[in-house]
Amino acid sequence: MQTYLEAFSHLPTMLTPRLKLRPVRMSDAQDLYEYSSDPEVARHVLWDAHHSIHQTRAYIRFLLRQYRNAAPSTFVIEMRDTGKVVGTIGFMWVQTENRSAEVGYSLSRAYWNHGLMTEALSAILAFAFDTLKLNRIEAQHECDNPASGHVMTKCGMRHEGTLRQRIYNKGRYADVDLYAILRSDYHPQ
Repeated sequence: MQTYLEAFSHLPTMLTPRLKLRPVRMSDAQDLYEYSSDPEVARHVLWDAHHSIHQTRAYIRFLLRQYRNAAPSTFVIEMRDTGKVVGTIGFMWVQTENRSAEVGYSLSRAYWNHGLMTEALSAILAFAFDTLKLNRIEAQHECDNPASGHVMTKCGMRHEGTLRQRIYNKGRYADVDLYAILRSDYHPQ
């Protein structure tokens, strides 16, 4: 069993039929900025749309520090056929004592509704259960972003409830739907 420290300090590269999930590199800045600057992409996440490439580079430096500190972190989502980075997916937190974690993700609007995030989330769940040996994985989305819930459901996650005004995001309180999958529920496709 790989330890959390080993896993997060040396994130693996994972391949799916159309995607490569890998650690971020500074050379990804332009691709990341391209979709991170889109207010529609940033609408339902906890970060604001990037206003400059410098902001994106600062985010990359943050992720690189997370890797160095072996902290739960993020993979970039790269298209295997073009090498273009179109999103991110990763761990918001991990509780080692409970063997649980939360995952989060974002994707370029040009790639919405093509099943790519379902593919990426399936790979992350496999990593969480098979490599990290976690027991419970959670994810949440703002209730007015039901497409994110569809991704979670397609990956075998179950809706566990609605948390009223759970977050304050972009000047408003937002209700969120909480989903989770247990090791005993997990059946890779």
